[in-house]
Amino acid sequence: MVLGWSELGAVATVDASARTTVNWKKPSQKKAYPKFKNGDWLIVNIKKQRVYVARKKQKRALYTMVCSTGINNSTPRGTYHIQNRGTSFYNASSKEGAKYWTSWLYNGIYLFHTVPTNKRDQYIKSEAAKLGKPVSHGCIRLTIPDAYWIYKNVPRGTKVYIH
Repeated sequence: MVLGWSELGAVATVDASARTTVNWKKPSQKKAYPKFKNGDWLIVNIKKQRVYVARKKQKRALYTMVCSTGINNSTPRGTYHIQNRGTSFYNASSKEGAKYWTSWLYNGIYLFHTVPTNKRDQYIKSEAAKLGKPVSHGCIRLTIPDAYWIYKNVPRGTKVYIH
């Protein structure tokens, strides 16, 4: 998918992950993940429930991930940067956790992460089935492989644009 750079901020084009049911155990696209380069960034389109891996020099989205952002507009909009990361967490008050988290705001309050897990670190299938719809508390939920790819490949300081 090739776009003009001004269009990339909106990324309002057809993507390969337009399935009705998302398999939360598999990557969002059948193609290989891109090799992340210096200057690449992540764009989150709340309306489309998608995360785009973008390359400014080539003015195009390299990869599209299905996501779930916050219910009732609880995902902050704006430009942020990747901060810390970890393999898993559990929040007793919400009775949910997740794996492969990467923070982008307030050092761990807002994250990219997998679909939710329970206190035993097991994926909650009923929550995973909602992937692609706004259902989180503000974080950005992803399939397991997509969250793992961001966790392993997107460096600290990478720009994250959410609209």
